[in-house]
Amino acid sequence: MPRWLATLVLRLIGWTSVYTPPPGPKAVVIVYPHTSNWDFPLGLLFRYRHGVFMHWAGKDSLFRWPLRSLFLRLGGIPINRRERTGMIAQLVAAFERNDSFQICITPEGTRSRTDCWKSGFYRLAIAANVPVGLGMIDYGKKRLGVERWITLTGDEGADLALLRDYYADKAGLYPDKVGEIRFKPSERS
Repeated sequence: MPRWLATLVLRLIGWTSVYTPPPGPKAVVIVYPHTSNWDFPLGLLFRYRHGVFMHWAGKDSLFRWPLRSLFLRLGGIPINRRERTGMIAQLVAAFERNDSFQICITPEGTRSRTDCWKSGFYRLAIAANVPVGLGMIDYGKKRLGVERWITLTGDEGADLALLRDYYADKAGLYPDKVGEIRFKPSERS
């Protein structure tokens, strides 16, 4: 999709987008809140509007025929959430193999209500030693993008407090589905 067309579509539907480029060629981008299937096409419009290519993580059941090849071409990486597959180690290896690699992850891991975030993005960013982009699709303000980059400290409490503060005023399409910004005790880094 041409940049001008994505810009026009966003304008016609009343959305604005912001993009602060990452401090380097490798990064993890989290997108929160994630409560609707509409987040994906909005994310694609953002991507084309700003001319950025990011891989994205999605549950493996999305990568079935007839959409599998399209999603893979769009940068999708299937994630098996039913069992441990060493995905973090595989993604760390992808960061090491590539001169430029960015991946977008929704820390809730689902559009449904969750009690907490999945810690995979956190463990990945720490292990790969890459910055984290704070991405949002804010239906309250009809604004989407990545406007801030942070480096995780490894102090989970402090890092999550910073994330809670940043995302406090961001609204998902379905606010009752927004999950709390915390990790399960069993998933601590």
